[in-house]
Amino acid sequence: MTVQSSQFQMSPRVKELRKKVREFIDNEVIPNEKKIGKYGPEGIEILRNVQQKAKDEGLWALGLPKEIGGGGLPFMDYVYINEIIGRSQAAMVALGTHTAQDATMLHLFGTEEQKEKWLYPMVRGEISPSVGLTEPEVAGSDPTLIQSTAVLDGNEWVINAHKWFTTNADKAAFTTMFCVTEPDAPPHKRASMIIVPTDSPGYEIVRIVPTIGEFGNHPEIRLTNVRVPKENIIGNRGEGFVIAQKRLGPGRIYHCMRWLGQAQRAFDLMCERALNRYAHGSLLADKQMIQKYIADSATEIQAARLMTFEAAKKIDEGSDARIDIAMIKVYGAEVLHNVIDRAIQVHGALGVTADTPLEEMYRNARYARIYDGPDEVHTQSIARRILRKYKEGNAWDPADF
Repeated sequence: MTVQSSQFQMSPRVKELRKKVREFIDNEVIPNEKKIGKYGPEGIEILRNVQQKAKDEGLWALGLPKEIGGGGLPFMDYVYINEIIGRSQAAMVALGTHTAQDATMLHLFGTEEQKEKWLYPMVRGEISPSVGLTEPEVAGSDPTLIQSTAVLDGNEWVINAHKWFTTNADKAAFTTMFCVTEPDAPPHKRASMIIVPTDSPGYEIVRIVPTIGEFGNHPEIRLTNVRVPKENIIGNRGEGFVIAQKRLGPGRIYHCMRWLGQAQRAFDLMCERALNRYAHGSLLADKQMIQKYIADSATEIQAARLMTFEAAKKIDEGSDARIDIAMIKVYGAEVLHNVIDRAIQVHGALGVTADTPLEEMYRNARYARIYDGPDEVHTQSIARRILRKYKEGNAWDPADF
């Protein structure tokens, strides 16, 4: 499906690049995505080969600035490309876009020394990042409750922390830790972001947290009196919340873009199945219930797509897009789940097997309603900001958001 509105018209160059990315994902990534996802020696070798092909074809890290080693695509152009990247979970790593949030954070707030040591190798794909935000003892949706601490002792930070869902920490070169450094400051000025190499003494991978029936790449970690140089702090003391929002804000819209690609892939599979599966006297495509699944899915994807592009456009213009991002974070996750769920239903028993990508897509879709803020928090934020308008004597005008 494509949006024909002139407001979101792709240039011929972006259309061609989008086609090239789609062909690369279909031909190089999807045939290897299961092996890449297992992270074994064979999968790592395949991944490295695919990454090199992406670099050779000029498809590497397209959305990152050229000055840090990326492809330098303007933000709105990258929106259309990121939608295609979403077709495969492995495509982010294969095309070097998985570092976008951490790269943005270090690009904006890192020192030149931090960039040389961590940012540039990360963008080149030589090392991987991780970030330590969520803690098992407190609500992850309320980061003012974090208990991890970093105390300055001479020229070193001494860090004690217990985190989980520290994605890829077992494979990462460093973890950016969200820690309380200013315990007497106001709640949103208590925390700082500090780079911790994962080979630091006292850095422990407790376990890989099992999730929805299988092991994923979400370690639980514990840091006990871990010492890192004073210079490893990102930005200034107490700026952790500001930096985290700069990291998470673009991340949420990136998620929503990729969900469109995932939903579209599930939609493609559903339509192909309906046109080829015969049962009870006709093809599934001839049955009204299946036609409704297809019509509802097409409508929801198109609505989510337009909402996502509108939010992206406001970000690109520098407008306040907080309401838009919250709306699409909630609605986009719902659409993703709905479309995959219908696709599984059309596939019947086959849909819940690993013979199609749908069962893995379904499990990953369930995460979408939790990570980077649960639905409930974003929904509350939407309502609170709209009601504030009415308290001020104004009405909610969708054109204002």
